[in-house]
Amino acid sequence: MIRKIIRIQEEKCNGCGACAAACHESAIGMVNGKAVLLRDDYCDGLGDCLPVCPTGAITFEEREAAPYDEAAVKLNQQKKLQSCGCPGSSSSTIHRTAAHSPARAAAAPSQLQQWPVQIRLVPVKAPYFDGANLLIAADCAAYAYGNFHRDFIRNHVTLIGCPKLDAVDYSEKLTEIMKNNDIKSVRIVRMEVPCCGGIENAAKAALQASGRFIPWQVVTIGTDGELIE
Repeated sequence: MIRKIIRIQEEKCNGCGACAAACHESAIGMVNGKAVLLRDDYCDGLGDCLPVCPTGAITFEEREAAPYDEAAVKLNQQKKLQSCGCPGSSSSTIHRTAAHSPARAAAAPSQLQQWPVQIRLVPVKAPYFDGANLLIAADCAAYAYGNFHRDFIRNHVTLIGCPKLDAVDYSEKLTEIMKNNDIKSVRIVRMEVPCCGGIENAAKAALQASGRFIPWQVVTIGTDGELIE
């Protein structure tokens, strides 16, 4: 059928990933650092992605396309929400010893150096990458480890993500970041759960594919918030 659907101009796309994040139907994905319409039948033609594109790479066009399949979209969304069955999905209660603290303790200052921090949203080329020590972290890590800002974010450019929930191969974008910027070091912080291995593997693949020698290390945090040697 002929209908209105989005069109993405590859030459204008800067790989920021904002459109993919804005697309609730998951019709858009990142392939080789560029936004791509993955499935016509996932695109509802409403264009939530248009206003978030900083380069004007997305427009509407009328062409032969599969009709929007709302049932397929909902089924795909349900699959994403389902547990992968890994131990990291198991619920548990963390018991802590109460410590004395003032009624209104002074807030620790944030050490965050840039925004955005989501891997899918950060631009491939940005001034803050020049000479940066890069932190690539699982987004759960900051909640599990109490001194995350002090011990990891400080003096680092921070990128976070969850490969299980995003269902995106981060390695392509991370490779472009490492290739096109003067990255001094990479620190990977992950949780101990198997699902979290995706972010470590993506970072390692990017380091190898970048063709550059960049010192790196991996830090693992337990689900109880303790560092695992």
